[in-house]
Amino acid sequence: MLTAGNVSDVKAAPALLKQAGRMRYLLADKGYDADRLRRSLRDVGAVPVILGRRSRKRTIRYDKDRYRGRHLIENAFRRLKDFRRVATRYDKLAANFLSGVAIATAIAFWL
Repeated sequence: MLTAGNVSDVKAAPALLKQAGRMRYLLADKGYDADRLRRSLRDVGAVPVILGRRSRKRTIRYDKDRYRGRHLIENAFRRLKDFRRVATRYDKLAANFLSGVAIATAIAFWL
């Protein structure tokens, strides 16, 4: 799923959850810290592992050991951004950009 650059990632989260299927945990960064998302994750039986924002009135508890595993996800995106076409998004059409991401993924992780 590709969203516009000026749209918050958390707004696309409900659609992604429908596509994801069954999960035990969801690891995400502070950008996904929303009570509504946390509730919907618990409703489907998943545990949110999301660091709370500093501006929260109540501190959110999370599994720190699992949260450390996020670096694997971040490293995967870093590897994709080594490809100039993915990092700068020169493509005007979303379909062209996503095909470039698919090619970069195949090269970065398969070859």
